[in-house]
Amino acid sequence: MLSYLSTFLLAVLFALILTPISIILAREWGVMDYPGERRIHKTPIPRLGGAAIYLAFWLAVFLMVAVNKMLIGLFLGSTIIFVVGIYDDVKGMRPLVKLLWQILAAVILIFFGMAVPHITLPLYGVVQLGLIGNIFAVLWIVGLVNAVNISDGMDGLASGICFIAAITLFWSATIRSAYPGADLLMLALSGVTLGFLFYNFNPAKIIMGDSGSMFLGYMIGSVSIWGLLKTATVLGLVFPLLVLGMPLMDMLFAIIRRKWKGHSIVRADRGHLHHRLLDTGLNQRQAVFVLYGISLCFGLAAIFSAYGHWYIAAILVVIDLGIILRIMFRKFRLHNWYTVTRPVSADMEDKKDVEKDDAGMQQKTEEQSQAETQNPEEQNQEEKIKMRNKV
Repeated sequence: MLSYLSTFLLAVLFALILTPISIILAREWGVMDYPGERRIHKTPIPRLGGAAIYLAFWLAVFLMVAVNKMLIGLFLGSTIIFVVGIYDDVKGMRPLVKLLWQILAAVILIFFGMAVPHITLPLYGVVQLGLIGNIFAVLWIVGLVNAVNISDGMDGLASGICFIAAITLFWSATIRSAYPGADLLMLALSGVTLGFLFYNFNPAKIIMGDSGSMFLGYMIGSVSIWGLLKTATVLGLVFPLLVLGMPLMDMLFAIIRRKWKGHSIVRADRGHLHHRLLDTGLNQRQAVFVLYGISLCFGLAAIFSAYGHWYIAAILVVIDLGIILRIMFRKFRLHNWYTVTRPVSADMEDKKDVEKDDAGMQQKTEEQSQAETQNPEEQNQEEKIKMRNKV
């Protein structure tokens, strides 16, 4: 228990110390995120938060966790992810090149002992996966890297979601992990995200950038493979899917939406869950708390499933899916999902313009009707006055 508390507090403390330093350095070096079409913030904001997250996490881990082969592999792979993210934050990187680096970082873990060699199916027994298990592990890690990256669209969103996911995975790792260090790793990650959230919550003083979101996705994906999927049970497959259900659903909808419109799946757009919530008129804090609630509901479903309460877990998942569909489809109308909706404020302005136009048309109609009701002598008199003025 003491090691748990020490790991968590150290991670929080390092994050609280290093994040302000990252803010200062980002401003001095010009590593800023500027307002744009897809950006929600209105002023430039430092985007070097990933450096504070990366350093705070590994400082806490190396002080509290015994070093072994798997931990070294995780450190090397996460360092690649972090460096790629920093480069993308500073200079930009093509999506395909970034994807190749993500795959390389995931493959490194295979060589350090991370794999899913087999799975046990009910009423069937053990199924050997072989190479398919390795491919699945790589796809899972790369998928979570991008899912968390996609969710980093509002102040405090990705850090809060990852905090909930890390706490849930920590709880699971304490009772059924195949990797003895998974519990401390997730506890350190939860502490880092909580400490960073003090500066990242709306109004944010700093954002984590791709270096932070990709790092968090990589760590959660890797530890869930080591600590959960390696138990080779169906529950081990379901549990991490539930824990990260919200960002995974958002990524799935993004892929379907972009393919439907004939765009590349890596092409950024403004149709994610957080964008939809803002378009309904919610502010950033309200939208973030809604998405926190969805993530927490998925986490509770994972916990209930671990105890065998599948009916309760299923009810929670159905509730979450209903809320997500409601947000994405906006009253389940396809055109509202396919076409990015306009903010409520814009609709109100249009309504006011229409009302002004209607009032103008009504005034013109009244003037014409008054002119028609005038007798011929008055009309002739007005025409004579107009002719004199022209002369």
